[in-house]
Amino acid sequence: MSEPVAFWIDHEYDRERARDGISRYGEHLRDNTGDFSDSLGDIAPVAFACTAWRIATSPALSPGYVRWHRRILTAVCVRNQWDGTLSARVELVSPRPATLTWTPDWQGDREWRDWPQTFGQFLEPSEQDLVKTSYLRAMLLIQTPIPLDGLPEAPQEPLDDLEETARRTVALLVRKLNEAITPIVRQLELW
Repeated sequence: MSEPVAFWIDHEYDRERARDGISRYGEHLRDNTGDFSDSLGDIAPVAFACTAWRIATSPALSPGYVRWHRRILTAVCVRNQWDGTLSARVELVSPRPATLTWTPDWQGDREWRDWPQTFGQFLEPSEQDLVKTSYLRAMLLIQTPIPLDGLPEAPQEPLDDLEETARRTVALLVRKLNEAITPIVRQLELW
């Protein structure tokens, strides 16, 4: 069994499910070209990268062009408001903090459950479950800068190969996010 990775692109699924036989992501980019209007021609590739990532992980593409490990709940790329650099914000399912596993004293007379799972997927408890059961679902919030080196420049115009630039950008973001997040995911999988 191979080691888990945090993020990957499933090119085969993307191509097989495309109406044009080439790429669902490409189709979605063409349908949402207007989303890039503020980033075209920008000297920094940050806004373009954030938009390309948002479209690649959009629920409209379910599953997304970018897929992620079952422990990852959300993964967004954002522009840092302080200096305009690129950052990632990733939420992960986590085990309970160690201080809550040492003793059951904090539980009182309640039975606290962890994340519900079905076929290995972490789920939100249903409203019906919340009526009768208490849940303590631990999460980690990871906020990390993403270096800009290697990111392609934002196209000047939508016709300047927006699709290829978005694909290259997303592939590089997947690689950079894997460098930061995959070691954490692998450690959590030991839980």
